[in-house]
Amino acid sequence: MSQTVLIVEDEDILREIEKDYFSYEGYHVLEARDGNEALLLFDQNNVNLIILDIMIPGVDGWSVCRRIRKKSNCPIIILTARTDEDDTLLGFELGADDYVTKPYSPPILLARAKRLLDHYQQTTPVLNDTSFSTNGINIHIPSRLVKVNEEIIHLTHTEFEILTYLIKNRGIVVTREQLIMSIWGYDFVGDDRTINTHIRNLRNKLGPKSYMIKTIVRAGYKFEDIK
Repeated sequence: MSQTVLIVEDEDILREIEKDYFSYEGYHVLEARDGNEALLLFDQNNVNLIILDIMIPGVDGWSVCRRIRKKSNCPIIILTARTDEDDTLLGFELGADDYVTKPYSPPILLARAKRLLDHYQQTTPVLNDTSFSTNGINIHIPSRLVKVNEEIIHLTHTEFEILTYLIKNRGIVVTREQLIMSIWGYDFVGDDRTINTHIRNLRNKLGPKSYMIKTIVRAGYKFEDIK
């Protein structure tokens, strides 16, 4: 079964170009011209990836991202003509997985979307390929289900990848560069503040278990299940 991509873009020409590229590669494409239509289509369909323009009519892209993140970890790529670094960080704080600035190359957008989908589908090898459990944190790898003290927490794709990568290397200091290459590769857009934002969001969701992700000054991060 083909994967479904929801393209949220109010500029007809851009939306049609994006649709043509993704359709040619075999993806099932849904189109939304504004935020309200995007939220409706997302609720009515099994969406695998969202290409989300920020400056859209009705409910803006930031709000769309925020609302979807409350109920799903579906990968989201934000598109914007704004290049302010704070806007990039806001997108990541709201749960976006990638950020593309207009004008952009449609083939590059397609390549980054493919990479994100591939990462999302892969299971991260943690101890075994099925599950991991330690001191109140339980992870089921195939379903990407994460529980803290038996309560399900909803992680974005990127947060899940960071957590499982740190756990895979538990007890070892992982540098920011290693995280970047493992999760984004050479397509990474951002700086250390971007990584810090994802780590902060992840710790907030882990709640009482946030201490397991330790900051190693001037080095990186380390996962330890002891205080």
